Amino acid sequence: MNFPEPAAPSPQPYAGSLSDSFATLPQRTAAPQSWMVRVADAKFHWYDLIAGVADKPDIRDPIGRYMRRMQFELEATAERRHLFLAVTRPRVRFDITGVVQWGFFSLKLTLPLLLGADERKDAITVELKAPFAATMKKPTVTLTDTFLSLHWGGTVEVFSVHDLLQTYGHTLKLPSKVCYVGQTRDPEGRLGKGRLGALHKLRAQFGMDYDTLILVLGMEVTVNCAEGDAAALPHNLQPPPADILQAERMDVIEAALIRYFEGSAPRLRPLDERRARGERLTAVQAANHLAQYTIDLELADTGFYTDLCSEVVSAARRHLLSCYIADGQAQVAPLPLPAPVKGGKA
Repeated sequence: MNFPEPAAPSPQPYAGSLSDSFATLPQRTAAPQSWMVRVADAKFHWYDLIAGVADKPDIRDPIGRYMRRMQFELEATAERRHLFLAVTRPRVRFDITGVVQWGFFSLKLTLPLLLGADERKDAITVELKAPFAATMKKPTVTLTDTFLSLHWGGTVEVFSVHDLLQTYGHTLKLPSKVCYVGQTRDPEGRLGKGRLGALHKLRAQFGMDYDTLILVLGMEVTVNCAEGDAAALPHNLQPPPADILQAERMDVIEAALIRYFEGSAPRLRPLDERRARGERLTAVQAANHLAQYTIDLELADTGFYTDLCSEVVSAARRHLLSCYIADGQAQVAPLPLPAPVKGGKA
């Protein structure tokens, strides 16, 4: 059996692989499938730092190198089929007029913060660890409203305010609100360039009172099928190209997370996108005999950043979802979390 090449991509007002849609798809297996989907890796990026930046950062400056590295990481995702969640959080900044304090005989550092639109004063205390290349016992501290630079003599560490709060943990119970779900795969690389239209609308909606972060998720799919995973079929049976299977799976997972976090009538989704997604889901479900799939969205603990919520979902660090496709729509129901195992996680 000959499998068709993916259709040529057409301009889209959103990130994703719906341009790969077919009216019909080649049959994968004759037996029903179910999928178990888990998070393989996850990383936050502060989208506001690159959105609207026309000039390349100066790599001679430590903060410029940080910015360029973040751009490189996001640009690299344009070649991969990862998911991303656009997450808003109440605005947080370093207070450059506040006092930076060191603990006695330790590397405990207290940094002043400004929280929310009203710039409420707060602080965070972190215990630093000297990097291997350090030549000073205590670093020189430089603050901007968004960055902390630690000059250790032989090296310079740079943290955005959000990096610092994630790295060292904090007790600031600020909500991580998921407002948009998308895919990183994009030949134009709009995510890394800060040019994704849906996120411009999102930032305009929330204004300067909120920060917009991108949570990039690498997902792994375990296929349960009496005939095995189509991606692992013997060569003489001509398995579908791995990229086509990956595109199908990411589209189905994305649709479920859109339904879960954005609700049944997402405001940032144009009608043509929703129609294309419905056709795509119907074709993928039929081709794979996909009966059901479970998504275990559990993230490593980085304080309250990983407690995800939305307008329709309560905050939790783990979201366990039972999903299926019906009438071109992803149907999603939250499952009860298993009881924690004594001495370990569930």
